[in-house]
Amino acid sequence: MTRRVSPADDELIRAAAHVARTRCRGDNHTMAAAARAQDGRIITAVNAYHFTGGPCAELVLIGAAAVQGAYELDTIVAVGDRDRGVVPPCGRCRQVLLDYFPALKVIVGAGDSVRAVPIADLLPESYVWADHQLDAE
Repeated sequence: MTRRVSPADDELIRAAAHVARTRCRGDNHTMAAAARAQDGRIITAVNAYHFTGGPCAELVLIGAAAVQGAYELDTIVAVGDRDRGVVPPCGRCRQVLLDYFPALKVIVGAGDSVRAVPIADLLPESYVWADHQLDAE
């Protein structure tokens, strides 16, 4: 079920935009992500670009969340540097996010069409690799 962004979602977008504006410098860090843990904390991260295929901000965020003891995420958003705004997750991130957090909501869209959608909606008929996903349906 798609929903318009809430004030809490707006807060995530602002957090990611702040990180993109203040921490993304040069070609190595061009994307920021922010996620809300189920306990309400906001975790942020940036990508680690490398020509060999460094991890996206969403994947770095999964590790950062684990370090902080946040193993369940509710909502995530990625924002590009240079005021590019909300950027949808790439295919690899969509699959990883679905595998880790089957009930996750992802903020996508631009302008008046920014909305939160279930990760499963971004990856229809996805490959199910873990038993925990079967319980989420």
